Amino acid sequence: MVDHPSLYRAGAGIMLLNRDGRILMCRRNDVEGGAWQMPQGGISNGEDPRTGAFRELKEEIGTDNAAVIAESAGWHSYDLPISVRPRIWGGKYVGQRQKWFLMRFLGHDEDINLETENPEQHPEFDSWIWVPARDLPDLVVSFKRPLYQALLQEFGQFCGPAENSLT
Repeated sequence: MVDHPSLYRAGAGIMLLNRDGRILMCRRNDVEGGAWQMPQGGISNGEDPRTGAFRELKEEIGTDNAAVIAESAGWHSYDLPISVRPRIWGGKYVGQRQKWFLMRFLGHDEDINLETENPEQHPEFDSWIWVPARDLPDLVVSFKRPLYQALLQEFGQFCGPAENSLT
């Protein structure tokens, strides 16, 4: 991994927990065979990462009805596979550098709507599921797996039913 921030797209990510402490995973519709991930996306110059995280939730799953439980201590990054770099973000970045937020979903499953009115593109996802923390690394694409494992190390203590967490 190259450690120069300008080579990484700035982003925000959300580990969204339901009342049972399961994590929202969404399946991308632009990857053959599907690729599961948590909601995440780029932040604009000057945009606060927390503001960007809530915007991304609204754009990607149709609701931002959530409360922040924790914020990552630092920035996490991942590198894109070399074979896809020219096609992603116009080839400008080698990966993404993200601030992550652990959030509790305050709404109901019916509030999640992947057919959002995202002003930048068509819906990114075609399906979503709630998964236990232990299943997270097995669902994500391999190049994001170390990042997701690091997030579980940092936020894992909060993954569980709402009555057992610090919300």
